[in-house]
Amino acid sequence: MSGGGGDATLFEESFTVTDYDQSKYDRVARISCTSADSQTVMVLDINMELFPVARSDSLHVVLSTTLSPDGSKEDDKGWRDVGKGGDAPATLADLYDYVCYGKIYKFEETYDGNTMYVLEHLVSFPARYLFSQNAIITAVFDAFESLSCSPHHSPLTIDWIISNAYVSFGGLLMSLQGPVKKLTPLRVDNIYLLIKK
Repeated sequence: MSGGGGDATLFEESFTVTDYDQSKYDRVARISCTSADSQTVMVLDINMELFPVARSDSLHVVLSTTLSPDGSKEDDKGWRDVGKGGDAPATLADLYDYVCYGKIYKFEETYDGNTMYVLEHLVSFPARYLFSQNAIITAVFDAFESLSCSPHHSPLTIDWIISNAYVSFGGLLMSLQGPVKKLTPLRVDNIYLLIKK
């Protein structure tokens, strides 16, 4: 992940809008997007008056904990300075077309069939694992090892674990679904969504 927010940038990806539904509300559309590498899917409710989009539009999306360009935490004054003059400090919001503040409120993890195979077989491991401080790690490595030898299953990687993150921006919702390695920096916390075309 790169970007002006340094360590404050939790997620950064380019997406293409694949679907668009404005049937429920007048000024809000639910857009579905797929990342350039096709590994991450984003569904987002977006205010169409502020940021109109259409199918096949390319969007650059960032999730950050702060709008400060150096990644430092903000004071309690808030980020929106309506009367911003020429001497006001620059923020990441100045670089983007659409900015929202919200909260990541929920995570889920789903697994494909091979991962479920490993998890189901963890319960059948010998009792000696129950007394080890690293029981789960040991059991998972043993499960990986046994799968690698199995003619019916390919070796497991962390890519097979899919993470789902859910965010609310004052009622406008967002979901991100992708490999856990891409979404690992996300946590239940307040965040900024920054989008530009």
